[in-house]
Amino acid sequence: MNLFKRNPFGHILWIKKMLIRILGVISHARYRRFNNLRIEGSENLRNLPENNVLFISNHQTYFADVAAMFHVFNATLKGRDDSIKNIGYIWNPKLNLYFIAAGETMRSGILPKIFAYTGSISIDRTWRKAGENINRQVKMSDISNIKKALDDGWVITFPQGTTTPFKPIRKGTAHIIKTYKPIVVPIVIDGFRRSFDKKGLMIKKRNVLQSMLIKKPLKIDYENNKIEDIVTKIEYAIEQHPSFLKVLSSDESTQ
Repeated sequence: MNLFKRNPFGHILWIKKMLIRILGVISHARYRRFNNLRIEGSENLRNLPENNVLFISNHQTYFADVAAMFHVFNATLKGRDDSIKNIGYIWNPKLNLYFIAAGETMRSGILPKIFAYTGSISIDRTWRKAGENINRQVKMSDISNIKKALDDGWVITFPQGTTTPFKPIRKGTAHIIKTYKPIVVPIVIDGFRRSFDKKGLMIKKRNVLQSMLIKKPLKIDYENNKIEDIVTKIEYAIEQHPSFLKVLSSDESTQ
């Protein structure tokens, strides 16, 4: 590899590769030894194109969710079936894998800045800053960076923009889908909130069954589906539509 080869964001690829290897080795036990990550649907990753793929997921911690996806994606591409056993897959990781994150989170310390180098597309949220509700214009540079990442590879986003469950889907994700027409792959995760702290750095509880369900790509009519239609598709796909909350409440009341 050219020592000075960079990705579209100016990150030196060999540095990015080394950081992913180191962070992968450090975090692996969080999903294999201290807790147990159950994976379903990894076969849905194998026939995806090299770029213009958008993964949408519910969100439970700042960093543990993304780290688990890095493990699962790389393990699957190295031939593992619903498994992250044998961490050798991390030696040659997928380098055109990105994730959308709040800029203030990724600038909040040394460790988040290191995480950012592994693939963060840092954006300024239009609805919240420093724990306060705000209302500001979307930065066009943020939108262009998302397009740049999609043109180069795979992008992970959490369309609710928060780790609080059953919050509304942000329409910005639907606009991105309608404008750039990526293949949209839904992911549903669970157990991360119980096993990690909110940031996803500290293990809060051990022996928790974590789960990651990777679904088939959504069927979207990019020309005729309205933004509201796409938002509804996302809500159902990542199981964050209000109807799922009613089912959960009903199940809890019968226990």
